[in-house]
Amino acid sequence: METNKRIPVTVVTGFLGAGKTTLVNHILRAEHGRRIAVVENEFGEVGIDEDLVAKSVSSDEQILQLDNGCLCCSVRGDLIKTLEKLIRRKNRFDHIVIECTGLANPGPVCQTFYLDDDIKESYRLDSVLAVVDCFHCTRHLDRHAISGEVNECVQQIAFSDKLLLNKTDMVEEDELDTLLKRLKRINAIAEIIPCQHSAVPMDKIFDLDAFSVQRVLQQMPDFLPQEESLAGEDHASCGHNHSDCGHDHDHVAGLEHGKHHHLEAVSSVGIMAEGSLSVKLFNKWLGTMLKERGEDLYRSKGVLCIHGSDEKFIFQGVHMKVTMSRSSELGLEPWQPGEKRTNKLVFIGRNLERKSLEEGFLGCLA
Repeated sequence: METNKRIPVTVVTGFLGAGKTTLVNHILRAEHGRRIAVVENEFGEVGIDEDLVAKSVSSDEQILQLDNGCLCCSVRGDLIKTLEKLIRRKNRFDHIVIECTGLANPGPVCQTFYLDDDIKESYRLDSVLAVVDCFHCTRHLDRHAISGEVNECVQQIAFSDKLLLNKTDMVEEDELDTLLKRLKRINAIAEIIPCQHSAVPMDKIFDLDAFSVQRVLQQMPDFLPQEESLAGEDHASCGHNHSDCGHDHDHVAGLEHGKHHHLEAVSSVGIMAEGSLSVKLFNKWLGTMLKERGEDLYRSKGVLCIHGSDEKFIFQGVHMKVTMSRSSELGLEPWQPGEKRTNKLVFIGRNLERKSLEEGFLGCLA
């Protein structure tokens, strides 16, 4: 298939809570005249993002979700199946957007478009966009590797063609300048676009033709593994050696790829419970928990039912910073008549105590 006939693909990456789903919502609501398919991936026991993506979008746009693991690991086979399914559709999509989990290295996701002949014939990788959380990024970059673990935040930034510098309104100018210099040390060629609420002009997202295999191969010589290494799903086969890629030593260490690092180091606790929550009890429990465990809590999010209201309350947290929004504020539907009012909540982080979290949350029911 000719290059201009292949369907362009944008891979959206970024650490937990950076604003990736907000960007997807922005894309779906924008006036761009494109038929878009969104492939979402979540790390967590309970799927939340499908509830957070705008439902009031054109019927020309379809939400697809893969929720049984990272796209860069066991889900890769499902990703290929999903892309093949989209090819067979009678009405072609104009663009595919893949939102990676915040714990994924985008490299293996991008490899998918070069390892399967049918996929390679039907799609072209247009660009990799990283959403960077100005408020928390420095903390994530500073996290020291332990037990051979790599820094996913560094990987995401280094691999991307554009960096969407999100939440610029939440940091001081000198902090922003320091972060910009650090980002440029990690990835000197990526365009950096400051934004708030992940709002970026569509011409900065679509039809960029920015992904270059040649550039990637200079940094990751085994980006295109030999045929015999492709048969299995061994994640180690996409390991990288960046000793000559021109990055500072600290960044090189962050780019090295070994075992299934993030799935071993980070866990998630998903909670689903019917009923209405007491605002007072929930706020008290949440405040105490964040104060005690916020540093280890990378991400928290949920859809909640508050006693006395038909609104769905959307809960979003990164470490100790939390926001709560009504569904009407986000363009989402409220609880419908006859709909089962099930609270959904996911915590992602280190050293999570399932029993304590479950008991604390259930104790907030009115």
